[in-house]
Amino acid sequence: MVLEHAVLEVVPAQETAFEEAFAAAKTLISAAAGFRSLHLARCVENPNRYLLLVEWEQLEDHTIGFRGSAAYQEWRSLLHHFYDPFPTVEHYESRVTIR
Repeated sequence: MVLEHAVLEVVPAQETAFEEAFAAAKTLISAAAGFRSLHLARCVENPNRYLLLVEWEQLEDHTIGFRGSAAYQEWRSLLHHFYDPFPTVEHYESRVTIR
């Protein structure tokens, strides 16, 4: 399992529009091969900052499969104009989990 991590800085006063667009976009990513789960959280201290965490079966499911798909082009069209600056996306492998 690989965890995608992105801090999304949304243009101030665009949070509601972003969340509405994300509601539509989440169906695109959740249909991708290798997708396991998604979590979007809004920052309490900085309400235009969001944390996106996506679990993938393997790195290539995101970097090649989803990003190379027509669904990603629609995702990009729905969401990328909300970000300033554009987010850095990183991928992590789990080492310790406590539940």
